[in-house]
Amino acid sequence: MLKMKITTKELTPELWPVVEELFGANGACGGCWCMYWRIKEGEDWEKIKGPRAKTRIKKGVAAGDVKAVLAFRDGNPVGWCTFGPRLDFPRLARSRTLACDDAGRIWSIPCFFVKAGHRGQGVAGAMLEHALRIIKREGAPIAEGYPSRPGKDGKYIPSFSWTGTKSLFAKLGFKTAGNPGGGKERVRKTFK
Repeated sequence: MLKMKITTKELTPELWPVVEELFGANGACGGCWCMYWRIKEGEDWEKIKGPRAKTRIKKGVAAGDVKAVLAFRDGNPVGWCTFGPRLDFPRLARSRTLACDDAGRIWSIPCFFVKAGHRGQGVAGAMLEHALRIIKREGAPIAEGYPSRPGKDGKYIPSFSWTGTKSLFAKLGFKTAGNPGGGKERVRKTFK
């Protein structure tokens, strides 16, 4: 089987139709539309996910407020990786295990979506590399991720690995910064 080249693009408002195509009717996973980390204190996720989440992310993309990288194979969208200033993801601040005292200096990479059939083939790594170039270009001193922990068998369950894997981040120089051994670890890469 011939391995197709992965290309990546920074999200722009013009790419919204590509996001819709990639995420499909379910909004990537269970109606999330990559809004889980973005909901404000006091909001009920069960009332946001689905069509309301889609409306919110679409407005954020149109305004240029949502930052992401899209991955393509043979011109078809196969992946999404969102990132941005940690303060753009209010739910991180409310997570006891992912809390930090320097959130204003951090750019977070909290979510990946790789289409079934393209997982385990370097898509997430290509998107993470591109996201890191943008984060560095924007002048952020630190990038932070929240990899999932594998199951007892050492394998990851794709639907629970939407924050990435430890090996994905480790390959690009991230080191543990908090919650070691937790369900989601906090890992960081410092730019010099």
